[in-house]
Amino acid sequence: MAERRTRTTKEKAGGGGNRGSRTGGNSGSNSGSNGSGTPSASLRPERELIVVAEPSARLRAAPYAVASLAGADTSQLSAVLTAEEITLEPVFGPDEETIRARGAAAPAAGTPGLAEFYRVRAGDDRLDALAERLAAADHVSAAYVKPAAEPASVEAPPRPEVLQPPAATPDFTPLQGYLGPAPGGVDAQWAATQAGGRGATIRIIDVEGEWLFTHEDLLLNAGGVLTGNPPGDPDWRNHGTAVIGEIGADDNGIGVLGIAPDAVVRGASIFGNTGSATCIQQAADALGPGDIILLELHRPGPRFNFAPRGDQRGYIAIEWWPDDLAAVRYAVGKGVIVVGAAGNGAENLDDPLYDTPAAGFPATWQNPFNPANPSSGAVIVGAGAPPSGTFGPDRSRLDFSNYGARVDAQGWGREVVTTGYGDLQDGADENRWYTKRFSGTSSASPIVVGSLAAIQGMQAAAGRAKLTPAQAQNLLRTTGSPQQDGLNGPATERIGTRPDLRQAMAALVPVVTETGIASQYWDELTPYPAGSARSLWFFVNSAWRHLDDPNVVIQDMVQRAFLGSGSAVQVWHQGDVVVGLVVSGS
Repeated sequence: MAERRTRTTKEKAGGGGNRGSRTGGNSGSNSGSNGSGTPSASLRPERELIVVAEPSARLRAAPYAVASLAGADTSQLSAVLTAEEITLEPVFGPDEETIRARGAAAPAAGTPGLAEFYRVRAGDDRLDALAERLAAADHVSAAYVKPAAEPASVEAPPRPEVLQPPAATPDFTPLQGYLGPAPGGVDAQWAATQAGGRGATIRIIDVEGEWLFTHEDLLLNAGGVLTGNPPGDPDWRNHGTAVIGEIGADDNGIGVLGIAPDAVVRGASIFGNTGSATCIQQAADALGPGDIILLELHRPGPRFNFAPRGDQRGYIAIEWWPDDLAAVRYAVGKGVIVVGAAGNGAENLDDPLYDTPAAGFPATWQNPFNPANPSSGAVIVGAGAPPSGTFGPDRSRLDFSNYGARVDAQGWGREVVTTGYGDLQDGADENRWYTKRFSGTSSASPIVVGSLAAIQGMQAAAGRAKLTPAQAQNLLRTTGSPQQDGLNGPATERIGTRPDLRQAMAALVPVVTETGIASQYWDELTPYPAGSARSLWFFVNSAWRHLDDPNVVIQDMVQRAFLGSGSAVQVWHQGDVVVGLVVSGS
């Protein structure tokens, strides 16, 4: 997520120097906006009232009323709906039967499945009172109001003094250090030389607000908007465009290059009567096993009583809310990898604060940040300092980044060069804007997504199975360039490792085991260097191989074999390491 600075009233009105105060020359009809080309009145989607029904009631909603497929008496709940002139709308499908037919069953006995989640639309000033009244109604197990989700970049890049770009966009890839070798980058440049390493055959859907799919660097494999109605807001549009550029910017010799430029990237907008949970479910249904969903959102958490803040302190990953958690688990259950921004709230997600449910949450809810509870299965991404040292040691936690045991991996949280915003290249045509200052867990998460797309592409090209969500999470945790201590805390404040594509693939590719007959041996009586394990060396297949820390029985058998006639030592090795041997005839 990218964190935005607070703007003045003058800037919001269009008179200030903030990027969000104007639109590009052709952004209205081509960017997925409302067609007017003007900013929306609010940068936030609306709060949402979510109702969770008792699974045993098997409700079926209708306008201002509800029925029960289980034969339960629904007259009292229907009376509330009629009196308040509201309707329960299934969050995850057109109706409950369709949702259940998709196989979206409850994850465990007594907990709600997707068919039990409903949304109620009403004026914002009514939502809290309605939640209380609905929570008290028959056959309702929970009713809560979700804060509005936001993108989270750490700053809105400043408008430059020079507005006229060069006649042809230059090549900015030398500025994209995150493409380079580890530990500074993820080694996407190496991956691009491997079959499938540019993300071929992989599909990605970015869940947030808006994008500029007509950008000159997003023309080849950007797939447009899957669902929702982007609001025509330049802040949301620049944010989404920057995200897509990190992952899939075209290999065309100009501008920037995505980590996985051969992957197909689409958007799912939370605007237009959709919401985050619905977008996640619809994205999951549009993808297949091994594809990727990116959640570029966070929202105000309980630290400051769920209140929106200009500094985004206390904001957390959206999987904490029950309907989003259910949607993520649905996607993961289909084999789709979900990657979510940890959020820019400067929060320790291990804090017991997050074990306390918000008002109206289901009694069965358990904090997904707590490793003792069932996980959502998503990959959660924190923001680390880039190698420049400007914001602290490379890979150390940036001050705004959430952290904790639940966080799996990190990406650059500052100084990311990508499409959008216009502080690196501006001009009248928004399709030619670039930035060198994209930031936050918003800039970090696409780096992890692009890395996973490259890995999945290489797996597919080699005829190997694509990673499952659990395998992807484990790979990110067990490989990569490790987090370092920094200005904002020690490495124990976990944001995870930065992906290293070469190392990750080495961990995935099966190591070939070769066999041969040893023609010579050498017992290393004095370990070298001093303090290391002593080794028994064998000359096999024209090279020396070593067996470290052999026990006395193996040493004795090997010596007898080489002293005897008609004996042999057969060695199994992976590279220069002996993994097994058989001694015969001694």
